[in-house]
Amino acid sequence: MPKHGDPVEYEVGGRTVRVTSPDKVYFPQRGITKRQVVEHYITVGAPLLRAIGERPTTLKRYVDGVEGEWFYAKRVPKGAPDWVSTAEITFPSGRKAAEVCPTEPAVFAWAANLGTFDFHPWPVRSADVDHPDELRIDVDPPDRAGFADAVEVAMVVREVLADAGLTGYPKTSGGRGVHVLVRIRPEWDFVAVRHAVIALGREVARRIPDKATVAWWKEERGGRVFLDYNQAARDRTVASSWSVRGTPRATVSTPLTWELLGEVDADDFDVLTIPAFLAEHGDLHAAMDASPFGLETALEWYERDARDRGEGELPYPPDYPKMPGEPKRVQPSKARND
Repeated sequence: MPKHGDPVEYEVGGRTVRVTSPDKVYFPQRGITKRQVVEHYITVGAPLLRAIGERPTTLKRYVDGVEGEWFYAKRVPKGAPDWVSTAEITFPSGRKAAEVCPTEPAVFAWAANLGTFDFHPWPVRSADVDHPDELRIDVDPPDRAGFADAVEVAMVVREVLADAGLTGYPKTSGGRGVHVLVRIRPEWDFVAVRHAVIALGREVARRIPDKATVAWWKEERGGRVFLDYNQAARDRTVASSWSVRGTPRATVSTPLTWELLGEVDADDFDVLTIPAFLAEHGDLHAAMDASPFGLETALEWYERDARDRGEGELPYPPDYPKMPGEPKRVQPSKARND
């Protein structure tokens, strides 16, 4: 059996976190070790806690590194320390689970020791797990497109949000995409928030129809950037700010300003470069918590589209129960052949 170094201990926020096999290589192309991933999460602990503290959070675990199998841990792992808080969430099926709910920065180092690369927080806080306080727009380019295409569409997302009275905060996804986050008042349920995202996405697609789409079926997207409205559905999550992604480079989903978004490349941000970036810029999304917004205008747009354009509900993911008003979940090409 290969040796990966003796266990080491870190003091994080008054907790002692023991890290086993610290020299185990997690990213072979760059020689990045488990120790470096743990230390990344210690470095970003404060802004990460601001971003996902008190949120039920799924752990995406790569126990054998980036080239091994990964899985989502939607329940708190067995043997978790008693200082790892949990929150009960309800899946679309109605089943419930106790998920990790970070309340202090040591949780991130502890999770990294278990092979967690990215944290996938729900858009809710533990005090009210049925009413999101974060609206997320996932700008997802197709395989033949790239980060620059996602940025171009995200800039129009910014304009549409402003017209709806909302301020969005962009971040790299850690892949080729862009995530735009909006702090909202927790007054709407998951269905309403998803409707707001659909309405915003439709407006973006109308402004740049050759670049963006909300078409659920890939055959209808025509190589355009997809605004993945179903990431707003219950139990759908995106990787958090500061999350390490399962890419060969160990890229990191990084909070940016709109000005920086137009100047950078997604590959600029990884486990090795984040310490200097954070030291220079700090938490670029810190201000988003100061002024939560309302969804009234976006939901008015949704109702208008349904009334005036015949554009109502869109398909949910295939693992969901049938939802009210949802169209058939069948590819248009197959539906035409029936």
